[in-house]
Amino acid sequence: MPARHRSRQRALQVLYSWDLRRQPINEAISAFYDTLESDEENPQRAAPDEFMETLVRGASEHAGDIDKRIMEKSEHWRLERMPAVDRNILRLAVYEMTDLSTPAPVVIDEALELARQFSGDESVSFINGVLDAVHRESR
Repeated sequence: MPARHRSRQRALQVLYSWDLRRQPINEAISAFYDTLESDEENPQRAAPDEFMETLVRGASEHAGDIDKRIMEKSEHWRLERMPAVDRNILRLAVYEMTDLSTPAPVVIDEALELARQFSGDESVSFINGVLDAVHRESR
């Protein structure tokens, strides 16, 4: 599995935890690394995942603005009514697409893969539509 894809999976897990538990982002990141340690046979501290941390910190710091953009593009869906997984896939993708140098088609493709992996078929279409609208607006 490519490293960036794994980092996006990890970022989704951390953001999901942060979103549901309403804990400081540094605690969510630390708790994630703790789970990696307990899952591995080698008890050494897991190596930091800089790309994951960049995604998580950026998406959480800009969540207010990102959430507004998501709500503008998701007709008839309030953010709090969206499944938490979908909401956080969208947050990660909007942040990466608008604030990092990753090309939009790559970000959208990765977000759809996360949706296929962690959500359902309806979510894939929904996420694709929202991200496509955000991308068109930002061009």
